[in-house]
Amino acid sequence: MADPGTSVSPYWELTFDASGDVDPPERDRLLAQVTDHGVRDLVVFAHGWNEDRSAATALYRRFFAPFPTLAPGARLGYVGVVWPSMRFSDEPIPDFPKSVVATEAEAAPAPALDKETRRALLTAFPDRATALDQLARLLDERPDGEAGLTTFGRLVRLLLDGAGPAAGDTDEQGEPAVFTEEPATVCAEFADALAAVADPAGTEGFGLPNPWEGAKELLRQAAYYQMKGRAGTVGEHGLGPLLGTLAATAPGVRVHLVGHSFGGRLVSFALRGLPDEVRPVKSVTLLEAAFSHYAFAERLPDDPQRSGALKGQQGRVDGPVVCCHSRFDAALGTFYPLASRLAGDDRSCLGNEIAAVLGPRWGAMGHDGVQAVPGTARLDLAGALAGRLPASGCVNVDAAAVVRRGGPPAGAHSDILHPELARVVLAAGRIA
Repeated sequence: MADPGTSVSPYWELTFDASGDVDPPERDRLLAQVTDHGVRDLVVFAHGWNEDRSAATALYRRFFAPFPTLAPGARLGYVGVVWPSMRFSDEPIPDFPKSVVATEAEAAPAPALDKETRRALLTAFPDRATALDQLARLLDERPDGEAGLTTFGRLVRLLLDGAGPAAGDTDEQGEPAVFTEEPATVCAEFADALAAVADPAGTEGFGLPNPWEGAKELLRQAAYYQMKGRAGTVGEHGLGPLLGTLAATAPGVRVHLVGHSFGGRLVSFALRGLPDEVRPVKSVTLLEAAFSHYAFAERLPDDPQRSGALKGQQGRVDGPVVCCHSRFDAALGTFYPLASRLAGDDRSCLGNEIAAVLGPRWGAMGHDGVQAVPGTARLDLAGALAGRLPASGCVNVDAAAVVRRGGPPAGAHSDILHPELARVVLAAGRIA
C-alpha cells in the first residue's frame, strides 16, 4: 500500500500512545499485508522530534525517497512510527519545507514561546495550561532578581509532577536534580552554554549572559525529560512486542530498525521488549541518537558495579548496531551533557566544547558513538559506504562529513536527510 503523503510503497504507519499501545487498525493492516506484498526487508523508522503525523510523514517521505533507486532489486517495505513527542519550533531542521516546519527565527522576536511551541507543550503536558501560561509570561517579562527565576523553576517542576521518573539508561534511576536545584544557577549555566553555541569565538567584554536566556532551555529540558521516558516506554512495551507478533505472522520478513534522536532510544529499547524466542531484527541504525553512550555497556567505566540498561541487547540483533554520530550536533554535544551533569545523571544523556570540559561520563550516542563496549568498530562515513561495516556487534560511524548543518540551539542534530545515511541503513542490513 502507498500512503498519499509518502514517496515509497508499500508503506505503513504505526501510531503509539504514551503508554506504548499501538493503533489496532494500523497494526492489523501491517500484519495482514506485509506478506501479501512480498516484503523481504522491512525498514522501520522512529522519529525523535515531531509530535504530529504530518511532520513525521514529511521526515519519512524525504528519508525513504532514495531507497528504491539505491536498492532496485530489493523487496523493501517501509514503516513510519508515530509516537507522542514534541519539538520546540526554534530548532531548525535543514532542508525541511517551511510549510511543514516554521522556525522561531523567522517569527517576530516576541513572544518567547510562539504559538506552535505552546501547542506542543500543551500536548506534552496536558492539564498544565495555567502553569504554561505563567511560564510564557515570565519568559516575556524577565523580571529582575532571583525571585522570578525561582518561580520559573517551581513551575517547570510542576509540569513534571505526576509524570513519574523517566527510565534511566543504566540499571539505576535518578531524580533529575536539574529541575529541583537553585533555578538561578541552573539558568545561568544554560545561558552560558547558549552563548558559547551562538558565538564559539567567545563573548568576552560583552558582559555575562542574562540567565533568562537559559530559562527557556530549562523548560526545553523538561520537555526532553518527558519525551525521553516516553521513547523507552513506547519501544519496550509497544514496538518490541509488536515485532514479536510480526515475526510469528510473517517469519520470513527481515526487520531493520532506524531511529533519530529519541527515536534512537525508542528502537533500541524495542530490543528489550522482543519476546525471547524471536530474532526478527537484522540491523539497527541510530542517527544522532539522544541517549547515553554507555547504554549498551556491561560496566560503566566510572562505576563497574553498574551497567547500561541495554547491556547485551546488541546480541538480539542478527547484524550490526550502527551508531551514526557528529561533532556538529550541538544539542548532544552541549546541552544534554550539561543537563545530565546538573541532574547527576550519567545514565540518560548526552557529550563538543562543553563535553570536553565535563568529560566522557556525560556523553551521548549521537555525539561520540557507543562507548565501553569491547570490540566496537569505528569507521568514518566513507569507510562505512565502502563496504567495511562488520556483520555484527556495535559500530560507530562518524557522519560529520554530511551531518554538519544547523543553527543554535540544536546545531546539526536534525541534519539527517542525506542519501549517504540511507546507504548506511542498506549496508547495515545487507540489503542488496
